[in-house]
Amino acid sequence: MSASGGSKAIVAAFLANLGIALAKFLAWALSGSASMLAEAIHSVADSGNQLLLMLGGRKAKRHADRSHPFGYGRERYVYAFVVSIILFSVGGLFAIYEGVEKLTHPHEIDQTWWWLPLVVLFIAIGLESFSLRTAVRESNVVREKGQSWFSFVRRSKAPELPVVLLEDVGALTGLTFALLGVGLTLLTGNPVFDALGTVMIGVLLVLIAIVLGVETKSLLVGEGATPADYDRIVDAINDGPEIEKIIHMKTLYLGPDELMVAAKIALSADKPLREVADDIDEIEARIRAAVPVARVVYIEPDVYRPAIDPEPSTDVFVLKSSD
Repeated sequence: MSASGGSKAIVAAFLANLGIALAKFLAWALSGSASMLAEAIHSVADSGNQLLLMLGGRKAKRHADRSHPFGYGRERYVYAFVVSIILFSVGGLFAIYEGVEKLTHPHEIDQTWWWLPLVVLFIAIGLESFSLRTAVRESNVVREKGQSWFSFVRRSKAPELPVVLLEDVGALTGLTFALLGVGLTLLTGNPVFDALGTVMIGVLLVLIAIVLGVETKSLLVGEGATPADYDRIVDAINDGPEIEKIIHMKTLYLGPDELMVAAKIALSADKPLREVADDIDEIEARIRAAVPVARVVYIEPDVYRPAIDPEPSTDVFVLKSSD
């Protein structure tokens, strides 16, 4: 997995969630807290999600073949989408079900182990904070200067870091809900607070899963270059004496680290074939220098004919390719 895949963040999140899940299950078994069970299932789901992200990164490294000539880069999008489904169903819906069940059939927390859920929650908050810190540091390596976190999650072409970021933020928020529910139940003796905390955790996970699902679906369908990269590609094509006009251009992301650029350009009608080939090589080199992720570049030379050729397209599409 490339650096943009945030492998350190994924490993940190996996280790943290695995340890937290075991502690939460122990706390639930001894105290009977519904919030602790919901949080334990949440951590199990997150641990499985990190394994899926690592598996997707591994499969995406396979070389292109005849059946997949552009490679397997989108495997990472597929597994990120599966993660959103697991988070929605196993995490969110289960927590909501468990919370509603405890609202209709209240179950008091075992006072013998009243302190254990609180200790586990505070430890979990510390571990999740460490995981989030790692994810933030990894994200800052690839996040553009001045780019907001909302924009980073929306526009990132590598799905792993946004997934881990949202999971960690959701986990910390969920732990806060659990701490609130368990704490109020212990103070008042009313198990309804514990059940409400469980429902709130479930709703939170469902919302996060929906956001992840929408974003990864867009990547699966096929996204083009960002506006900034699109402009850099256009400038790179025009930054030379060879070209008369860009007739049209489209881009497409074949995977998080591979962009495909397909452009039809107008050259002089009387230019020899050898010069045309040299011009195309120069243009491709400038594109790759301006946008290194543009690894697959197809340039079609033509003669501009206003009555036939449309004006340059303003659509943004991105494809990944290699020489």
